[in-house]
Amino acid sequence: MTSHNGIPEKLSRLGIKSTLDLILHLPIRYEDETHLFPIAEILQGQTVQVEGVITHNEVIIRPRRQLVCKVEDDSGMIVMRFLNFYASQIKSYAVGKRVRLMGEVRGGFWGMEMVHPKCRMVQQGETLAETLTPIYPTTAGLNQKTLSKLIAQALLDAQQAQILLETLPEFITKKHGLAGLWDSISILHHPPPDVSLETLQSRTHPAWRRIKFDELLAHQLSMRWHYRQRHSNNAPMLPAKNQLIPQFLEQLPFSLTASQNKVIAEINQDLSRHYPMHRLLQGDVGSGKTVVAAMATLQAIENGYQAAIMAPTEILAEQHFDKLSTWFTSLGIRVVLLSGRQTKKEKQIVLDEIGQGTAQLAIGTHALFQEHVIFHQLGLAIIDEQHRFGVQQRLALRLKGKDSNILPHQLMMTATPIPRTLSMSYFADLDVSVIDELPPNRSAIVTKLIADNRRNEVIERIRNVCKQDRQVYWVCPLIEESEALQLQTAQQTYTELGKLLPELKIGLVHGRLPTQEKTTIMHAFKKGDIQLLVATTVIEVGVDVPNASLMVIENAERMGLSQLHQLRGRVGRGSELSTCILMYQQPLSEIARQRLKIIFEHNDGFEIARQDLHLRGPGEYLGARQSGMPMLRFADLEQDSDLLTTAHATADEMLDQYPEFTEKHIERWLGEKIAFLRV
Repeated sequence: MTSHNGIPEKLSRLGIKSTLDLILHLPIRYEDETHLFPIAEILQGQTVQVEGVITHNEVIIRPRRQLVCKVEDDSGMIVMRFLNFYASQIKSYAVGKRVRLMGEVRGGFWGMEMVHPKCRMVQQGETLAETLTPIYPTTAGLNQKTLSKLIAQALLDAQQAQILLETLPEFITKKHGLAGLWDSISILHHPPPDVSLETLQSRTHPAWRRIKFDELLAHQLSMRWHYRQRHSNNAPMLPAKNQLIPQFLEQLPFSLTASQNKVIAEINQDLSRHYPMHRLLQGDVGSGKTVVAAMATLQAIENGYQAAIMAPTEILAEQHFDKLSTWFTSLGIRVVLLSGRQTKKEKQIVLDEIGQGTAQLAIGTHALFQEHVIFHQLGLAIIDEQHRFGVQQRLALRLKGKDSNILPHQLMMTATPIPRTLSMSYFADLDVSVIDELPPNRSAIVTKLIADNRRNEVIERIRNVCKQDRQVYWVCPLIEESEALQLQTAQQTYTELGKLLPELKIGLVHGRLPTQEKTTIMHAFKKGDIQLLVATTVIEVGVDVPNASLMVIENAERMGLSQLHQLRGRVGRGSELSTCILMYQQPLSEIARQRLKIIFEHNDGFEIARQDLHLRGPGEYLGARQSGMPMLRFADLEQDSDLLTTAHATADEMLDQYPEFTEKHIERWLGEKIAFLRV
């Protein structure tokens, strides 16, 4: 790669570090400079190229300083307008000069106009470009012309050095009707004159489909390789002994659903094997994942091994600790909680119990995977709300056993249902179980959208609900910019509601409260001593109070779909009809309007997740910033679902029959990112 004028550093900002990176730096769009449009025939909204002579040039001061030029051809006139310009441009665009303009046409004060068009001086009859002009993603200080030259040189170097050889066997390309890789890349960088601009822009051209397929296949190969690799690792065999489990089921005040039993059987079978389970358990809010986790835990414990449950928040860890302690104490099982807020002495006692093996089940937040936590014999690691943890954090817990040759089984749980396309792509290394029915005693939740100016009606609704001995949550808005601001909002709301509802017992809970105080407030709410709980989004997951039948979410338009669905799932846990009021402030942005419409119309977490993916894309949905997982650069999971299905099927075929191609293919498309996908 060229190394002058600081270009390598600028390229590095674009993620370009090699000749191959340059070649795979593909255009984001194309401009058609292959023909000219008569000015009279152009339409508003079109992006076109026209040519004409400047007939008028002036700098207008009002409403703001701008350079306005009139350009005419034989058919008509168009205005080109510059809001930012240099003195040299005023001279360059002198009356009588012939110019060629490329830009979007819009209606203006003087008629059709282009604002800040691409503009250059030409001679009459000057030849036109022979191919579409690629426009590349770029960065400050690196213009399109320089980038195009660098890419053209990289293509020449690659051709001479033969560094872009096929990494797919001919059988696969023929079977799926795929274009050749070199031809595809050449077309995308230098489209021939007869190519369809529409298929290039929409990325449906066969050249684009080949690139997308290769990228999707690389992800699939890496995931499936990991899936197979796991089967060559050792894990403790933990067959069901039916000692603790029958006792546990007997004391439960409810029966398991058919869906829970199906999932338990799948986990049971995995734990009995000699290689590590790596299963993702999906279940909508309130579907009963905790009891499934409890059954898996008992299976490990009755085989003489320890289990660990890692939760993303202190409140959820404490909730699991309370529930599982209640269930397990009568079975003679020692459950401990490791919290970031415990004193040094308290922590040491818990660490000793974990290290000696007297603690059979350890529950905690990220504190569980810190270096000084040593398990006596860890057989099962359960990660709740797995998308909140980074890949490295999950790995750290899995490697906690003393014997590094034996890995614990791993069960990941999520109440954020994962759409099929995501499941096939980013979770292709896992076995997936789904609890697809809710317990029969769950009541429906009615969702209402209410503007903030009807706040008084909401206050009155709370008063009536509490008179009927039911309880209420009031969730304060998420303020991403500042935890301190969010805290202040929660405290102000708590004070304000205290004045408006003086007859009610009101509690306040937020992330900054000391653990003991938070636990005391949550227990008081659970017992019914607190009627109205004002909370930040800290209560999003895990809080279970069947008597709470109303939730008010303030500034709901600021929150994401999965978060709204999670919060809404805190009510509807008893037999009474429950309501979730989404209060919003006007005016609403278009994306906020769409989100509120989806959450209003749907209660099914899977449908909400599918629409959420459509709105947000996989990066934000998966918490990519935490996981370090590489997102797709070219393929789109929804638009290219057919290619994903083909890549999914092709991956195992490649691993079985063409292992020599597999590694080269992964290396080309994922490079240094492979490590993340193999964790």
